[in-house]
Amino acid sequence: MRFPPAGDPGVPDTRSATRYLVWLAGRHKALLTAGILLGVVWMVAQALVPAAVGRAVDGLTRRDEDALLTWGLALLGLGVLQAVAGILRHRCALHNFLGGAYRTVQLTVGAANRLGAALPRRVSAGEVVSIGTADISQIGSAIDITARGTGAIVAILTVGVILLGASVPLGLVVVLGVPLLMAVVGLLIRPLHRQQQAYRDSEGALTARAGDIVSGLRVLRGVGGEPVLSARYRTRSQALRADGLRVARIESLLEAAQVLLPGAFLVLVTWLGARFALRGEISAGQLVAFYGYTAFLVSPLRQLTEAVDKLTRGHVAARRVVRLLRLTPELRDPARPATLPDGPGELVDAASGVTVRPGRFTALAATAPEDAAAIVDRLGRYVDSDATLHGVPLREAALATVRERILVADNDAHLFTGPLRAELDPHDRTDDATITAALTAASATDIVEALPQGLDSAVAERGREFSGGQQQRLRLARALVADPETLLLVEPTSAVDAHTEARIADRLGAARRGRTTLVCTTSPLVLHRADHVIFVEDGKVVAEGSHTALLDGEPRYRATVSRGED
Repeated sequence: MRFPPAGDPGVPDTRSATRYLVWLAGRHKALLTAGILLGVVWMVAQALVPAAVGRAVDGLTRRDEDALLTWGLALLGLGVLQAVAGILRHRCALHNFLGGAYRTVQLTVGAANRLGAALPRRVSAGEVVSIGTADISQIGSAIDITARGTGAIVAILTVGVILLGASVPLGLVVVLGVPLLMAVVGLLIRPLHRQQQAYRDSEGALTARAGDIVSGLRVLRGVGGEPVLSARYRTRSQALRADGLRVARIESLLEAAQVLLPGAFLVLVTWLGARFALRGEISAGQLVAFYGYTAFLVSPLRQLTEAVDKLTRGHVAARRVVRLLRLTPELRDPARPATLPDGPGELVDAASGVTVRPGRFTALAATAPEDAAAIVDRLGRYVDSDATLHGVPLREAALATVRERILVADNDAHLFTGPLRAELDPHDRTDDATITAALTAASATDIVEALPQGLDSAVAERGREFSGGQQQRLRLARALVADPETLLLVEPTSAVDAHTEARIADRLGAARRGRTTLVCTTSPLVLHRADHVIFVEDGKVVAEGSHTALLDGEPRYRATVSRGED
């Protein structure tokens, strides 16, 4: 049996959580249908066992050896059929579970990639993590339970028809009693649905807070903020615990109902059947069969309540997934993308007046760091603007083309788990000499030399084994390995010491010779080695020239790069 391919998961139906689950189930129609049919065969085979036992008992009381042998063989056949159908049903159910869960993972990852840089602003990290860890299991279970749930319904109907044929009162007890039991269970489902939704919201918020604390743990220790954040986390954790207890309280009632109500139903039908047998209205074999039916009904009734529970959980989880999938990117490709001329060209931000000349090493010094970041966002088309390349508005070009031509590297970028070589060259397009040259330019060769297996060493999550300065140098090396036509760097040396910063400043221009490079920085070491310096105040260009000329002729620039010290 083949499991779902890792290819295109398709276009989901996100009009509602229910439609999403139906669409998800329909992605494997053949296996879903096979699972349902096998579930029906599996449950009906079990439902017919009491009938075969009852006929065998009647044959035994009549001393009819042929009838005893016939129904004994029928019982054996039903057992074999039940075993084979049960194994195949489980295989199909497992496939459907994994298909629903991992197709949701594919869609979630695709949505995250589609949203790109806008994702952290639209959805918390905890929400995405919760979808990938908890929600996919609930969704898979909702798809999985369809086979057993359908089989349970058909089995109950089968038993009802058999009982009606043998005894109308007993048949009516089953036909009317089962919907009544399900109605009682349904009273618990609505509050369970509501409490599960509240628990899921609290879980996502707590996961996001935990991620924030872990990522900022070093800073928290530095400022002594651990006790405060720990207390806040403990408070939210206790709130989540309270939500979980409310969910568990309703679930415990549901579990109790799954045992108590079918048990009471079993006692009632057995009592009625015994009275009918004492009055001679049914035979001993029929009484045994009736007891077998009622004992069997405990299983499909529990299957039905489990199906309602899992479908409820799956609906809550699917609502979360649909909410994420409905998010649209802030930037969209134009209907007819314009063609950008080949080769380096002037990159212009009309809002600030910044012009990055092709093939030059340009530095941008801003009195406010957020102004520099905003300019880079516009030049890299991470926000909609009137920025142009070769005179062509970036908003009129395909986003993929802009990303290929212009690379923005800032300090929000992460190091991912895996071999360091793959981290520096994720597309596996360069050789070791190119990677080594980039590491040298970023003054990061000492980091690699200290690793036990060099470039083949494994990088932990977010590169946590590296210091802040080491991570920054490795991120710079990764940007240099990519060797884009235009590279926009935001404070690439803010976390390194002065000696390392001087080495990077000496080597960066040579490493990018002939390419367009813009570095946002207020470091005199970097500014002094730039071909051209642009000074920005209040988001506008107020002066341009060499670092030396600006130091001599622009007091505001001098105050900015010297941190206010003369």
